[in-house]
Amino acid sequence: MVLDEKIADISEDYLPAKDEEFMGAKMREFFRQKLLGWRKELTQEYTQAVLTLQDQTHNESDPNDRATSEVDMRMTMRAMDRARKLINKIDEALLRIKNGTYGYCEQTDDPIEVARLEARPVATLCFKAQEALERIEKVHRD
Repeated sequence: MVLDEKIADISEDYLPAKDEEFMGAKMREFFRQKLLGWRKELTQEYTQAVLTLQDQTHNESDPNDRATSEVDMRMTMRAMDRARKLINKIDEALLRIKNGTYGYCEQTDDPIEVARLEARPVATLCFKAQEALERIEKVHRD
């Protein structure tokens, strides 16, 4: 993925300000760096999980040990699946930064709140749209 192109120079202690231009160069660079760092962490965790699974492939003769190994293996596989899905979402967010659509709600085209993006950098919906989606999901669940 060729998304290593720096958008702007920012200091290590830079934080987006409420009064700055929404998704200006500095803000985009801030989120790009945040996403790349998160992606790097997840990739390392994923690689470690793969190595753990490879180590767990030996057969246990004791049924209790085998059951414990199987539970550990399932948990590791679930963690790997979550990491893989999140890495895909991060890649999509990085592409949105590159094409200029990052930070805008997919449903309303309104800006997504900066605080929401800081908490969930892969967010694609503004707070209102996310709340509406969750209400619909709750109705269908109940």
